[in-house]
Amino acid sequence: TLATYFVLVFFAAQFVAYFKWSNLGIIMAVKGANLLMSADIGLIPLMILFILLAATINMLMGSASAKWAILAPVFIPMFMIMGYSPELSQVVYRIGDSVTNVISPMMSFFALIIAFVQKYDPKAGIGTIIATMVPYSIAFLVIWVLLLVVWLTLGIPLGPDAGIYYTLPK
Repeated sequence: TLATYFVLVFFAAQFVAYFKWSNLGIIMAVKGANLLMSADIGLIPLMILFILLAATINMLMGSASAKWAILAPVFIPMFMIMGYSPELSQVVYRIGDSVTNVISPMMSFFALIIAFVQKYDPKAGIGTIIATMVPYSIAFLVIWVLLLVVWLTLGIPLGPDAGIYYTLPK
């Protein structure tokens, strides 16, 4: 019913408002950036770790915009403090989000995919779909990561006026 939706939206809005009011995102970004800089993780390993984080979260949460709304306030400033552009943060997030869409039962179209598959194989279910698609998901992950590594190694801009690195204003 609509009442359930309103209750969910109310608590989600409260969470977002308190998160913003408390500056928790900024605090986590600064502390996280300091931790990562002291760990001396390079650009490529850091981006691969973020891809894996986004891919893992994607298995638990279906909405790409909701995941980005949770991750962006922390990771964009964190990466900017470390000298990486917001555009790079989004590219890496989108790679991680895309590679596990096809195996995530939380994906909005997953039930529709099962219905189409059951048209040809009535015994097919969630396990059949996931088992069939895992090799593709792994292949997507490997290919996207390799493309990102080549892109970062060559230092190619991500788009018009969208470089890989970011310089904090003084």
